[in-house]
Parts: sequence; C-alpha cells; structure tokens
Amino acid sequence: MTASWTVDELAHAGPEHLDPRFVAGYDRKQGYPDPGPDLDALTAHGVDASATVIDIGAGTGRFTLAAARRFARVIAVEISPAMREALAGRVTEAGARNVRIVPAGFIGYRHPGPPADAVHTRNALHQLPDFWKAMALHRIAGMLRPGGVLRLHDLIYDFTPAEAEQVFTGWFEAAADDPAHGYTAQEYAEHIRTEFSTFRPLMESMLEQTGFEIVEAGFRGRLYGAYTCVNKN
Repeated sequence: MTASWTVDELAHAGPEHLDPRFVAGYDRKQGYPDPGPDLDALTAHGVDASATVIDIGAGTGRFTLAAARRFARVIAVEISPAMREALAGRVTEAGARNVRIVPAGFIGYRHPGPPADAVHTRNALHQLPDFWKAMALHRIAGMLRPGGVLRLHDLIYDFTPAEAEQVFTGWFEAAADDPAHGYTAQEYAEHIRTEFSTFRPLMESMLEQTGFEIVEAGFRGRLYGAYTCVNKN
C-alpha cells in the first residue's frame, strides 16, 4: 500500500499495550482466556496438524503457544514492542521452535510463501476505525487459502444505537473494582470514547463483503463477539 495514506497501526495500538508494566499484568487483567475453544473451532472446520496458523495481535501469546502444540507452524504478528518482548520470552521458555514472531499489524504484515490455513485474532481489530477494519479483513482473506478459517474475537456491539445507554450502564455496573484483576468502569468508558468497536450488522457486512462466510457466531453480554468464518475467495 502507498505509505502516504496507510494507517499508522502502532499509533492505534492503545498506549497501555506499549507499556511494559501494563503488559506484565495483561493476562491476569484479561482473566487468562482459554484458547481451547478457538483451537477446537479451527479443527472442526478442517484445520489439521499440518497447518500454518497466523495469530494477529498475538499479545503475550496465550493462543500462539497453545496453537504451537497443535499445529505445524504459527506466525505471531504483534505491533507492540513490549508485547513482542513478553511473547518472545514465553516462546523461548516453552521451546516452541515452530513459532515465528513478526513485528507488524493487520495492514503491515506481508505473508510470505503459500497461503495460510487459518488466522486467529482476539481483541485487536477494534483498535482500527471501520475503513481499516474492512481493509484488514480484505488482507486476511488474501493470506488464507480458499476454505481457510478466520477465528475472530472482539468487542462488538450486538445492540441498536437506541439501546446503547442501557447496555453500557449494565457493563459499567459489572466492571471490576481493582484494575489489576479486570477492567474497571472507567476503562470501559475510555474504550467507548477512544477506540472503535463496531455494531454487529456492520461487522458482519464487512466480513461478507471481504469474502468470508460466517459459519458460527456467538455473543456474550451483547458486547463480546466470536466468529468462525470460512474464506470463500
């Protein structure tokens, strides 16, 4: 892409994700999400042990390392230097020689070699405005073989604009009190103000417009979406 109009993904990464102190407590704050259902979703849709899997926005590597135990090759794409440092330490500690770490984001990553079998991304796409989300999904489709699988988790709004205040009020009431062990109401409010979560119909339209068939969709709290999609390109 032409550098003069390409988004600066590092500037959209969220300043906390660039802070080593925040990164050190990131998994605890996230609640140590289990990558098992994501791995199972890929396997259920034909991603086998010989697969190449790309993890975009790999963070500290919970999915990356679990995927490395199941699949032949894992490419961990991460824009944040602090996250990459934490990830590299864990990959080395685990002896995961089938993991390659790439300093890039959704738009900047250039996939070499044959198309990948699957792409996974969790809680990273919302950092980009909608135009760039669509461009990111277009690029992901181009990385995947026909029939390849995208597993997408993100903060996606499964409600109408008229319901936003009611849904957000409930979200704030259920927030953590201690920022070390979860996200507080103030942090949720900052997400709404400064980040780019998308309404569900818009997200699903972007997926379909970029050549994906949605084969599974699930939502929690009308805020957290998980999709399994197959590349029809």
